[in-house]
Amino acid sequence: MRRLRFALPLGMAFTTAQAVEIMTWERLPLPVPLHVGQERVIFIDQNVRVGVPRALTDTLRIQSTGGALYLRASAPIAHTRLQLQDVRTGEIILVDIAATEGNDQPLLEPVKIVKGSRAPKRYGSDPEQADIGAEPFSPDPAQATPGRRETPIPVVLTRYAAQSLYAPLRTVERLPGVTQIKQRRGLDLTNLMPTQPVNASLLGAWQLENYFVSAIKLSNTSALTLSLDPRELQGDFITAAFQHQTLGPVGIAADTTVAYLVTRGKGLAEALPPTVRQIDASINLKPSHGGANAQ
Repeated sequence: MRRLRFALPLGMAFTTAQAVEIMTWERLPLPVPLHVGQERVIFIDQNVRVGVPRALTDTLRIQSTGGALYLRASAPIAHTRLQLQDVRTGEIILVDIAATEGNDQPLLEPVKIVKGSRAPKRYGSDPEQADIGAEPFSPDPAQATPGRRETPIPVVLTRYAAQSLYAPLRTVERLPGVTQIKQRRGLDLTNLMPTQPVNASLLGAWQLENYFVSAIKLSNTSALTLSLDPRELQGDFITAAFQHQTLGPVGIAADTTVAYLVTRGKGLAEALPPTVRQIDASINLKPSHGGANAQ
């Protein structure tokens, strides 16, 4: 990661010239330290969503406007990773923050994040074949694959499903080629997450090219707060994501969330493990011919 510093001209949101730290995004997390009570600005020049752990809700204020993020910590924060997702392309930039007491510390300079020259320019439609970190190249036009996408299909398909369920219809981003498909509503999802006390039911499914995303409603049936881990999901999935990372105790609004499961070449029913049912061995016993008087 390369770091540079330069001075902003007068009048660019500062009354005096102030140094700006340049950080180059090259697929490595970018460290951005904070001081408690001090606001630090991150210029990113793109419209981004910020993924923040719920534990920081009361200690970290984040404001976003005009391609800039404004971070202010109200208490010390241990090393934590934020995800900045480009709204247009879905690309994610990772930022590592940590807030320490800064009463006697000078003001931290703003940060400007730029993309490195080695950052991949495009991704293929198959995420397993994405040329991550490779030098840009110009393929032979005769061998070029049509319909290449900037973002892997599982990412855009998951985002589309989440918007379709949670966002107002007018704000759902257009996704050419996507179709909503019918799935069996009574699909048995008992073994989807067998280690957690949750009920699972199918909300909807969508298809784009050879990929399918299924939205699964998860409801907590216990009085405990549950942490959701995609490794506990049982099935042949390409990707899995949760709308929320935790489930609250049963009976409150936070006891329900949605899991987005992406499969390739098959729907959800074919991706689930087979259901194992207990066998009643008594049906194989031969009846006694003597009835009650048999010896």
